[in-house]
Amino acid sequence: LSGVVFFLALSYANTIISIPFDLYSTFRIENKYGFNAMTWKLWTSDFIKSIILSTILIGITTSGALYLMKASPDFWWFFVWLFFLLFSIFMMYISPYVIEPLFNKFTPIENEEIESSIRDLMKKVGIKISRVFKIDASKRSTHTNAYFTGIGKVKRIVLYDTLLKKMEKSEILSVLAHEAGHWKKKHVLKMIIVVEAMSLIGIYISFMMIKSGILLRIFSIHNDTVFASLLILGFIGGIVSFPLKPVFSYFSRRHEREADRFAADMAENPEAMATSLIKLSKDNLSNLHPHPLYASFYYSHPPVVQRIREIRGQQ
Repeated sequence: LSGVVFFLALSYANTIISIPFDLYSTFRIENKYGFNAMTWKLWTSDFIKSIILSTILIGITTSGALYLMKASPDFWWFFVWLFFLLFSIFMMYISPYVIEPLFNKFTPIENEEIESSIRDLMKKVGIKISRVFKIDASKRSTHTNAYFTGIGKVKRIVLYDTLLKKMEKSEILSVLAHEAGHWKKKHVLKMIIVVEAMSLIGIYISFMMIKSGILLRIFSIHNDTVFASLLILGFIGGIVSFPLKPVFSYFSRRHEREADRFAADMAENPEAMATSLIKLSKDNLSNLHPHPLYASFYYSHPPVVQRIREIRGQQ
């Protein structure tokens, strides 16, 4: 119980520190550029729900991990990794049905022509879909998006209501063809495998460092507590992972290019992919020419100008 309380306290402290930054981002910066549609009442409601949700999730994961560390002193590194892997898969499965509806209202799209075209496109690319929803994203911001949810062969498609208002049918289909490209190319699965492999290595290294007591000696901690070691490892992990950001960003951008090519090949109107990107970049005030070094670290997508040139170069 003390371990759960300790990590919950850290989470609450981090949340409290982040409040002014979140408020400034939402009600100052987003307002300034016309993105924000959130009210103080909605922000407060989201904040309370997030606190309750994080308390439950941190309570479950922390208590489970600490129990495994105590129950299997020599092999907890593997069992903790497996526990987090299975829990992540479980959360991916229930999130569309339990968690996401806490924050947004999901309704079937009214435009039957668009839904029929979406289903035809997904049938063409070989993806089974169960439902096509729209969510009331406009109550929070003017940003647009669309995504797939679901584990296994059957997917659900979710469209922001802002996307349906701002884009033509051909552009909506091109956006979904891009998302379909990620699934057909198994980008999500590949990234999960890489991340989980690195997590297993990281947890094993953490296990060896805790077992040797090297962290306690380096930081002159005389009280032999695993909580202190885990806290130090958290800081070290953040530092060590930073140099890896360009690597992950590179593969993410490569996946985006592959999805763009897939969408351009599958769409009836390849130019719609380019026009949809132009609209998205205008709506989001995207930086058209970011510094290459900054983009290499922080851009999960290629700069929009590059994407449009490559798409039009395929036609």
